[in-house]
Amino acid sequence: MKAVILAGGLGTRILEESHLKPKPMIEIGGKPMLWHIMKVFSHHGVNEFIICVGYKGYLIKEFFSNYFLHMSDVTFDMQNNRMEVHERHAEPWRVTLVDTGADTLTGGRLKRVREYLEPGKPFCFTYGDGVADIDIAAEIAFHRAHGRLATVAAVQPPGRYGALVRQGDAVTAFMEKPQGDGGWINGGFFVLQPDVVDLIDGDDCSWEVEPMQALAAQNQLMAYEHAGFWQPMDTLREKNLLEEMWQSGTAPWKVWA
Repeated sequence: MKAVILAGGLGTRILEESHLKPKPMIEIGGKPMLWHIMKVFSHHGVNEFIICVGYKGYLIKEFFSNYFLHMSDVTFDMQNNRMEVHERHAEPWRVTLVDTGADTLTGGRLKRVREYLEPGKPFCFTYGDGVADIDIAAEIAFHRAHGRLATVAAVQPPGRYGALVRQGDAVTAFMEKPQGDGGWINGGFFVLQPDVVDLIDGDDCSWEVEPMQALAAQNQLMAYEHAGFWQPMDTLREKNLLEEMWQSGTAPWKVWA
């Protein structure tokens, strides 16, 4: 099973950091958001990744080109120009980085990596700016069982503000950031058949518009309900929230040991 991750956008709502690096490279706990997402997939047995790069994509390439070195203990013998690696901690990942253009939309990026997908075999597809404690293996099993072209993780977004519980004008309780209004939204974790790429016209196609609407109209899109933790990183406030969770040791998306 392969996972395609979108990592080429600018991230205009978090320009405080994304003007320096791609949004998926913004760090939580000293590691890029992209790394956190990959760790979730790897925990569920998905270790082969196709990453769609664009804006400042060279920074993502440099991160992975030096990854093994950064994750290992190493001795540099300057006199003899040698490097000896001692402890190796790198994950069993195979990572393909594909330049999908600076301005390409989400659907267009997926279309550009079609040659790296295996014909007839499902693959995972997600964005590079959100984390969840979603059971990827269970979603894959759900997708295989229903036999349709596409599965989307349906989530209930957390409320942004505290809510008042009232009886008339009297406040009887206060709920800190309850779940939203009960509606389910696109959680950004998909399992897809390669044939869905046929629904994408080109670089100017958003995955969330024409392709998803066509799949729904053709009864080819199924929802896998994820009622657990889910949090995007669209703003600096949300980035700081995720950082606080990580530093406190209570990050719900850290499902790996």
